Amino acid sequence: MPNRKTVRVSSCVVVRQFLTLKVDRLKWGIFWPIWDVMGNPAVKQVVPIFCLFFAGAFAMASGATPATSVRTTSHTHHKRSSGISAYGDPTKDDNATFDDPVIRQIAVNALGHANGSVLAMDPTTGRILTIVNQKMAFSAGFEPCSTIKPVIALAGLQEGVITRDTMMKVGHRRYMDLTEAMAHSNNVYFEEVGTRLGFPRVHKYAHLLGLGQKAGYNIEEEQAGTLPSAPPAYGGVARMSSFGEGIRLTPLQLASLVSTLANGGTQYYLQYPRTEQARADFQPRVRQELDIAPLLPDLREGMLAAVTYGTAKQSYDPDEQALGKTGTCNDESLGGRLGWFVSYADEVHPKIVLVVLIRGGGRATSGPHASEIAGRIYHGLRDRNYFADSRRTREVTVAGASQ
Repeated sequence: MPNRKTVRVSSCVVVRQFLTLKVDRLKWGIFWPIWDVMGNPAVKQVVPIFCLFFAGAFAMASGATPATSVRTTSHTHHKRSSGISAYGDPTKDDNATFDDPVIRQIAVNALGHANGSVLAMDPTTGRILTIVNQKMAFSAGFEPCSTIKPVIALAGLQEGVITRDTMMKVGHRRYMDLTEAMAHSNNVYFEEVGTRLGFPRVHKYAHLLGLGQKAGYNIEEEQAGTLPSAPPAYGGVARMSSFGEGIRLTPLQLASLVSTLANGGTQYYLQYPRTEQARADFQPRVRQELDIAPLLPDLREGMLAAVTYGTAKQSYDPDEQALGKTGTCNDESLGGRLGWFVSYADEVHPKIVLVVLIRGGGRATSGPHASEIAGRIYHGLRDRNYFADSRRTREVTVAGASQ
């Protein structure tokens, strides 16, 4: 049963919100007479006072003070606005002996007790640097939500269905180009692109970029996810192109996909060395080279916009600019909600790819919240001079090769 004190004070908040609604939302139907009276400025000031007075009186009658009631409501609201509900220890079953200790600790701290997973990898070699919550990362996969959109954008650009400047109608007197559609993760835009491409071409590019296949090399726990061989029954290719309907995607596959976009078209096998010998013998393994470099500036502009002012703006770090894509949806197969964020940094010389996945039952589980976790990781890496050290290492390597 809900706390009676909380409900009473919350009702005052509801009245306050009601009084601030725009007239055009209330002027029709039975609410117009109410608004006609309550819209009076004097009444707006008086009603909340009466509401709080009566709430306090009832609260004292039930053995509590109005002040306690207000504090209780404020505390509840604070918990909801803080993000994802507590889950426990997502690292409890991990074997992280050979993970990068710096990156792992920062990722563990950023994820906290959320029901989620973080994967970090090097896009220049395919090496997995850490996986937090390995059980989730090595599962059979999840609906990709809007993280499927870079695949659709790349297919549309390659097939000439769109250019960066193609304007599509996404609402009444509202049009978007590719950059804005990526930034704001507009479903209508990508549904239209997917419809124009048709299922065979959508399937072709999804498979080309590694969906429905294992992304790793000799990673025994990895599963291949699912890429449907026919349009999904619910929503067809349009929903497949906006939410990834029918697809089951793993964090490893998503990391591989965005790593390929980050480094200019080289798709590496992901490797996760977890013994001393494996670490000593590590060598990058190229899976394939994709001729997509001419298309990438148009795609990256949208991923940059997503972080700068779009759905992933909570990950923004002015010193180490990341590019990324969020994804939010209900998981129709497993239940609950999913929040994805995949990104890479830095922009010019990519050093790291991050995949953040969170699961939960409330609306706080979302791509923007996943991007917030990634933002904490980027801030932590910057504070530890991770990007500066990597640049120095790269400069030394280049200088040595030129001698």
